[in-house]
Amino acid sequence: MAWQWFHRLGSPKWFYEKTTPWMPWLAFFSLLIIVGGSIVALGFAPTTVEQGNSYRIIYIHVPASIVAMAAYYVMALAGAVGLIWKMKLANVVMKVAAPIGAILTALALFTGAVWGKPTWGTYWVWDARLTSVLILFFLYLGVVALQGAFQDREMADKSSAILCLVGMVNIPIIYKSVDWWFTLHQPASLKFTSASTINSDLMVYLLLTMIAGFYLFFAWSLLAATRAEILARESKTQWVRALLHKPAEPTA
Repeated sequence: MAWQWFHRLGSPKWFYEKTTPWMPWLAFFSLLIIVGGSIVALGFAPTTVEQGNSYRIIYIHVPASIVAMAAYYVMALAGAVGLIWKMKLANVVMKVAAPIGAILTALALFTGAVWGKPTWGTYWVWDARLTSVLILFFLYLGVVALQGAFQDREMADKSSAILCLVGMVNIPIIYKSVDWWFTLHQPASLKFTSASTINSDLMVYLLLTMIAGFYLFFAWSLLAATRAEILARESKTQWVRALLHKPAEPTA
């Protein structure tokens, strides 16, 4: 049953039809959480003794950073599935995840720089965490570039998948960089194996809420981009033409 579902998931038509009802709900809840959470974070969350109001950027920076790394897992997993099982939908997901991940990583780098100026006195240092996240950004751009560099779609997908899998070595480096090397970047505030270093429960819940909102927004963005790419790649098929109310192409 699971194997049958896995193969059914690989059908662009099945995927498009099954995800249609999800789109408005994902868009609604992600925007509701992110907009509402941002208002509370900027206007009502308590300040900290050490950083004052400048810490508020974490409600954007931390979710963007976490989801940017999660997006790479999705992209690499899709690349592996496409490489091993030649699944067309997996290659589509890999392709569309790259620009979304690049945007999230750019947002993480930008908000980190905004936070770094009042905290460290500079927008950028060649810190282990910052440098490894910058490498993540370049990996995303590399996949985007490879997708546009080949006219042969199969070659573009295969090359992109290999880069995705090789780049996976950077993810644990990002996670553990603050533990392995002396770094200006502070350790993780939210921890699964020990208590959070954030003192206020409101701050913790608000941060977790924003992370959930970013995950929902990523899911919506990924599905929307995947659906658009499916329509582009399957534009000559009968089901897409019927969906777009186009007449069937005459056969020779």
